[in-house]
Parts: sequence; C-alpha cells; structure tokens
Amino acid sequence: MANDTVCTKKALFLDLDGTLLDDKKQISDTNRAAINHMLQEGHSVIIATGRPLSSACAQAEKLGLTGEGCYLISYNGGILYDTAHQKVIYKKTIPFSAVNAVFGEAVRRGLHIQTYDGEDVVALPSGNEEFLKYYEKNTGMHYHYIQDLKELTDEPVKMLMIDLEHPDRLEEMRGWIASVEGEYLDSFFSSATYLEIVSKGLNKGDALRQMASLIGVPMENTIAAGDAANDLPMIRAAHTGCAMANATEEVKAVADYITTADNNHSGVAEIIERFVL
Repeated sequence: MANDTVCTKKALFLDLDGTLLDDKKQISDTNRAAINHMLQEGHSVIIATGRPLSSACAQAEKLGLTGEGCYLISYNGGILYDTAHQKVIYKKTIPFSAVNAVFGEAVRRGLHIQTYDGEDVVALPSGNEEFLKYYEKNTGMHYHYIQDLKELTDEPVKMLMIDLEHPDRLEEMRGWIASVEGEYLDSFFSSATYLEIVSKGLNKGDALRQMASLIGVPMENTIAAGDAANDLPMIRAAHTGCAMANATEEVKAVADYITTADNNHSGVAEIIERFVL
C-alpha cells in the first residue's frame, strides 16, 4: 500500500540583521517566544546569513537556537550547519585561482578586500584597518594580516569587499568580477557598503533548497523572511517568501507577504503566527 502520510513539518528560514534582530542586534521577547513555540511543535528554524560560520554560531548560541530543529546557513550558503549536532553538512569553496585574481584586482584599485581562514578574518597588509575594525565591531570576529594568500590553510568560502564612503567603486568592481571571473564567481550586495563574492551559483535560495532536502521538509512547507538584496534568492525559492516592513523595495516587490511590523517590532513573530502555527 502506498504511504499517503503528509509531512506537516515546516522550515522557517530567517535572515539575521534587519529581520530576526532589531537595529540594536537584539531579539525581542515576542520573537523568541514564537520561535520556541514552533520548535516545540516539531518545526525547524534555520538562520540564513552572510556571516562566517563562527560568527553565525556565536549568534545562534546567544539566541538559544542550538537545540533539535535548529540549523544555520552561513556565508550566504557556502556552509550548511547542524547546530544541534555541531557539524557541517555541506560546504562549497572558491578556487584559489579566483581568490588570487580578485585580490590582485582589488589591491590594484586600492579597494579593501578580506576573506576568512578558520575563525578569523584575514587581509593583506594593503587592507584598510578602519574597515576591518568596523567589521570586527559588527560581527565580533577577530582579524589578522597575512603577507601572502598562500598562507591560507584552505580554499575560502567567501570574500568580502567594504567601502563605507564610495560604494560606487564596489559596483565597478562587481562589473569586473562578472566580466573576468564570471565563470567561477558570483557577487552581490548584502548592504550598501558590503560586496559579497562567492562561488558561482551560490546563494541563499540554492541553500534553502538543499537544506530543505537534507532535513526532510518538502518545498511547499518552506517559509523565508529577509530584508536585503542577498535575501532575494531565498525569498523567491521558498514556498512563502516574506519581506520585512523595513525591507528594500526590491525585496518587497518579489515577496508573497510583507509584514505589518518591522524588525524592531517583532515582525518575525507575525510571520510565525500566520504561516507556521
């Protein structure tokens, strides 16, 4: 006899900054209670962020999202991680040849570029220390300089370029990446001043589909919420894509639902009550 059992487990994919977290990088009691309720009901919560794994894990620990049913998508999909069992379940890196090419062009243009090695942010001596300190303050990650990219122990999952004053220079660099390294790399803005550089085809949308498959949740039971450009693939991929009230107009345009409450007023709890519980 065929098994006609319908899976009722749902998976909620959440961006951190501007979505689950308020502008002070805190989670509201209302959001926390709603998440705990859905976890108790057997659903899953997946933090989907551009942050490196160590920073994302620290944030998950702080939020109490480390039990059964809790997962992470870090580096915008470069690593999928089971927080309950503390193990990487998927990883996709950037070839060293592409890393060398992009770093070389960034240095030639006088732009700040950094990557990641283990739990640290790394940059060449030509990197802008002001930007590194800004990043360190916002993520809690430590940084150090390396003299040569050959010092990296493994192929990195992501590179990041920062320009707090002239983001148009990052847009020009994005054009160069597309024309010269487009066969191997994708790039996108996670904020007006951050240009993310990852392996070709890597994004939160692809990560959502892979994660749903790995944890046994059908696509029709997926919900995603975000606020910025790097959340677009995830919002498009989910069965129900939600934009926060504070999201960019670009994100709102593709969403199935726009919250009434913004990230400072527990918009995530609104999504959970409406689409999960």
